[in-house]
Amino acid sequence: MSPHHRIKKLLIANRGEIARRIIRAASALGIETVAVVSDPDRGSLAAREAGEAYELGGSTARDSYLNQDRVIEAAQQTGCDALHPGYGFLSEDGGFAERVIKAGLNWVGPAPESIRALGVKTAARLAVSRAGVPITPGSEGGKADRELEQAAAIIGYPVIIKAAAGGGGRGMRIVNEPGEMRESLERARAEALKNFGSEEVYLEKFIIEPRHVEVQLFGDKHGNLVHFGTRDCSAQRRHQKLFEEAPAPFLGDETRERIHDAAIRAARSVGYYNAGTAEFLVRGTDFYFLEINTRIQVEHPVTEAVTGMDLVQLQLKVAMGEALPISQDQVAFTGHAIEMRINAESVAEGFRPATGTIREWKRASSVTVREECGYEAGDTIPPFYDSLMSKVVVHGDTRAQALFKAFQFLKGYSIEGVPTTVPFHAWLLSNPRFQDDGIDIGYVERAFTADDAERAAALLIEDPHHRGAGFQERVVVGGIAVDLLHEEGGTFLAQPTGSNGDPLAPSTWRRSNVRQEALDAAARCAQG
Repeated sequence: MSPHHRIKKLLIANRGEIARRIIRAASALGIETVAVVSDPDRGSLAAREAGEAYELGGSTARDSYLNQDRVIEAAQQTGCDALHPGYGFLSEDGGFAERVIKAGLNWVGPAPESIRALGVKTAARLAVSRAGVPITPGSEGGKADRELEQAAAIIGYPVIIKAAAGGGGRGMRIVNEPGEMRESLERARAEALKNFGSEEVYLEKFIIEPRHVEVQLFGDKHGNLVHFGTRDCSAQRRHQKLFEEAPAPFLGDETRERIHDAAIRAARSVGYYNAGTAEFLVRGTDFYFLEINTRIQVEHPVTEAVTGMDLVQLQLKVAMGEALPISQDQVAFTGHAIEMRINAESVAEGFRPATGTIREWKRASSVTVREECGYEAGDTIPPFYDSLMSKVVVHGDTRAQALFKAFQFLKGYSIEGVPTTVPFHAWLLSNPRFQDDGIDIGYVERAFTADDAERAAALLIEDPHHRGAGFQERVVVGGIAVDLLHEEGGTFLAQPTGSNGDPLAPSTWRRSNVRQEALDAAARCAQG
């Protein structure tokens, strides 16, 4: 039986929207908060909302949020008895977790032993495979280049090189033929050493056009372990997620339950507790273990939206020794939720990260959403950290309704001063492939272009003379009213409307270079 240790004062070792999210959860439980801040973050929303702000000094992540000595010193100097790492930075560093505990602080996360067991990808693959979890064919860790070349020939091309000590797309290379292997290994090792302090890499069979499906896990210190369902995170650019949804669509019930079961078995294999996420590659009814992220995820709000659970509060309660308040058969799912990551990036320039001052941030839509921001109008986006500005979370009774509500929200949403990923989200939401069949993890890089970004941005332009923003005329086709947008480039986007005059779900929208074809196709779709 784990003893109960009440957290009275919590150090938040992070920044931006996740720091504000933790402040909100802790405050609801009556826990005081201290936010550590770098020099550029002194006046941030998180610094102002926390009970105290402790200045770490420095601007870069290495000089501030990754400075373990300064972070632990901050907790001790401010009288904190616990530390929450959020995500990124030090959240998956087993050595840091151990230092926090040795300093007499309560670590809000899994045991250091679990973090270490899952932090080295080759060791994690071995542990979960012993528990019966399917993994892709691959090599062992610690192999020399020549041994990896031999392993690739046995596995069969294409293969993917991965850093053993980290993820997030760094130290990763896809190799399609033997002639590419030597140079790819050299580059992957260099990236792995730079980002994770270890040049160790290993190989996996490269699965062609899979989806990225993950399972939200939660365990306590009493041996209880549950899942809170699936998420789909297949909309990615350079292995970085852009859009997430829960539950994962286009999965058969049997496949979904097998993935749930595999996630639980993977977590049990390392004695896991607190929040974690098991990630899988899925192709058809087959799936393969990727990794378990030993922290709260950026996309956790979509799971909260469909389950009604506050996962960050639950993290704090588990860290205090409380048992999970819910068993697996009590977990219920309602509707569908999506999350759009609003990043400071120029999508027309290959998602180039951007900096600058936010001049205006407008939210004119009547659609109700949950938005979690790290900045506000007047703030400057610094060049030292990731580009995430905000997360927009939309919930609907069905997936189609959630997608429709998201598009309607974006019509009244604009940020001036820095380029953002809003045009990308407009393109994705109106993409027939995404609406009807789902996409694989490489689809965005194959299909999305700068021209698409420009056309998508045009879809969001408000037309004050028409209630359907951006649509220039309403035409009745076969008894169905259809809003028609004359797009730049000579194409037409047709949106059938319901009896209340509002456009139907995006899956009914149709686009064509021929006006009548777009109208007819949309009307036929609306009729069933």
